[in-house]
Amino acid sequence: MLPAPSLLPATTHSLLSPHGRLLDLRRPRVMGILNLTPDSFFAGSRVASEADLLARAGALLAAGAAVLDLGAHSTRPGAADVSVEEETARLLPAVGALRREFPAAFLSVDTFRAGVAEAAVAAGADLVNDVGGGTLDAAMFATVGRLRVPYVLMHLRGTPQTMAQRTDYADDLVLELLGYFRDGLAALRAAGAVDVVLDPGFGFAKTAAQSHALLRRLPELGALGLPLLAGLSRKRLVYGPLGLTPETALNGTTALHVLALQGGARLLRVHDAAEAAQVIQLFFEYLS
Repeated sequence: MLPAPSLLPATTHSLLSPHGRLLDLRRPRVMGILNLTPDSFFAGSRVASEADLLARAGALLAAGAAVLDLGAHSTRPGAADVSVEEETARLLPAVGALRREFPAAFLSVDTFRAGVAEAAVAAGADLVNDVGGGTLDAAMFATVGRLRVPYVLMHLRGTPQTMAQRTDYADDLVLELLGYFRDGLAALRAAGAVDVVLDPGFGFAKTAAQSHALLRRLPELGALGLPLLAGLSRKRLVYGPLGLTPETALNGTTALHVLALQGGARLLRVHDAAEAAQVIQLFFEYLS
């Protein structure tokens, strides 16, 4: 049974970019994925040229995306490492092109490197989406605190190359996440960070079964009083149990997005913006 409106988390947190753009999260929003990598797990999210980038970005925005999330370093399980120079060369021109073409768009950069994040913010990015949660670059918290840029703190163990072997949790998984986020938030606050979003990291150092259990218990993370991001789109935890592939996992993704909204998610990070926006609209039509 879906919760009554009064039982939904009361988060009214919004994100203020250092460039003055505001992302209002009183109602859940869609974050559209733009992959600048040739090896991201879902081919439909990859862009290979500036024209392709602008066309896909425009389509995501028209379909209801409130945020565009650009990634230049694949974080799929076992992905090859990419040098700082290559990540920067992929990312910064894309940020510049989107900033020129869509000046009002809220741009996120998916990077775990502090130097890349700083350069992207200088180029016009509004949000840093760090899959490492500060664990892969010790300078990240100080950087986002100094820049006063909104930040996504994600739970991860190990690295994208080793996380599949780091799924053994001695303690309760949700308790581990609560402790991880508590410590990360304390360090971020000490560094001067203001606007923080929490991402439980579905599929990152978690089996499909663990991710599904975490999705059921997502409301428990609401105790931290911060907006939650759910990155479920077309992942193995969706298509694996169904015996499908990323290309055929849209329907399963939509089903899990309903559960994420029920659990209090305020950002849905997706490949398919129109379908996610429709889920949000119908979810709140039901609650009204």
